Amino acid sequence: MQKSDLPEPWLRGTLNDLPAVQRAVLHALELAREDLERWCDGLSDEELHASPGGIAPVAFHLRHIARSMDRLLTYAEGNQLSAEQVSVMKAEMEPRGSRNELMAELVVAIAKSGKRIRAFSEQQLQEERHVGKKQLPTSVGGLLVHVADHTQRHVGQAIITAKIVVAQR
Repeated sequence: MQKSDLPEPWLRGTLNDLPAVQRAVLHALELAREDLERWCDGLSDEELHASPGGIAPVAFHLRHIARSMDRLLTYAEGNQLSAEQVSVMKAEMEPRGSRNELMAELVVAIAKSGKRIRAFSEQQLQEERHVGKKQLPTSVGGLLVHVADHTQRHVGQAIITAKIVVAQR
């Protein structure tokens, strides 16, 4: 059975050993990876870096998804961002990296994030956390859910950009 023939990850009966929140987040990340592989597969390196109408290129979204998961999970783990995390965040819009490099970074980031997400217990979901310089209040569960919704938001933007780029060929 090909991936395109499968139901979405959340309907495959997988990850049943995990609490609902972690399971849902991991399913969202799996869907993100599958969608991005599908929609970015035929794009050239040049097309990945194209900014039709001035919108953010697909390459930005791929990098941003990979790196923002790391940042959000750092907060969920009760830590603040390192200087390196801030530095790479500021470089996300730079037009560099091949399709293979960008996709490899994404796949590795999803795998590493999955391990980190699995490490949280259901009891930890209500624990308070604080985000950013302003120390904005949230919880572990709030951060985990945001990993999923933020990722999906950028997947949608990457897909739309990819469709525009393909239409302009």
